[in-house]
Amino acid sequence: MCFKPRSLQGKKVTPTCCTYSRDGKLVHTKFHCRQAHAPGTDTSCLAFSYDGTILASRGGDDTLKTWDIRNFKKPLNVATGLSAFFSMTDCCFSPDDKLLVTGTSVKKDEGNGKLVFFDRASFQKVYEIDVTNAGVVRCLWHPKLNQIMVGTGNGLAKVYYDPVKSHRGAKLCVVKSKRKERQAETLTQDYIITPHALPMFREARQRSTKKQLEKDRLDPMKSHKPEPPNIALDKTDDSNPRQAILRHAKEASENPYWVAPAYS
Repeated sequence: MCFKPRSLQGKKVTPTCCTYSRDGKLVHTKFHCRQAHAPGTDTSCLAFSYDGTILASRGGDDTLKTWDIRNFKKPLNVATGLSAFFSMTDCCFSPDDKLLVTGTSVKKDEGNGKLVFFDRASFQKVYEIDVTNAGVVRCLWHPKLNQIMVGTGNGLAKVYYDPVKSHRGAKLCVVKSKRKERQAETLTQDYIITPHALPMFREARQRSTKKQLEKDRLDPMKSHKPEPPNIALDKTDDSNPRQAILRHAKEASENPYWVAPAYS
């Protein structure tokens, strides 16, 4: 399939962005609007809502518009004053389809680029984040992680997350889980110091838990130390058998009763 877009005057134009519908059914030209944004500007991003009925468009004319694909003749809502110096400035919907977010651009030393959030129904600006002293170009709201990834014009990449509503992602390397308390350190008895008490009523001095654990470790009964294996002793005979036989040679020659008569 090949689609060649043309301008209002019928001239060939260069496509700047494209997207699929959520259900993947809208591929060929079914809805057409040649004057969606100001002539001579680039439409930098198109994004479908998760319910598949609303299309958001980010234009180089500093506007953000939403369109109902069931009535595509005019935009539902228009937000102006959103400067965009990059031809790839993004816009996207929140995973619950209630918010629409886009980035703004700034000139050098003239403020900070912002991430701006609009209510989808009323299209009122509900929140904005100062990202950095450069334009916010790319933005992605991940539907499963519930985290926002942002790319800026000065080469930064930032991730925004909620400690409660976000899942995994950046939380795996940023959020530290609470360490579990050791049971041996929590179950301790209070020590009452009574210096003037009689020796028979005086409590023994309490030792620190660490020292007590080290002492218990050395006790084979408390530490449940296994018994050492029974290794047999080395009973290798290193004696010389020839010398052992020759030791009886003199006695055998003088008294050959046990040798010569027995085989004669």
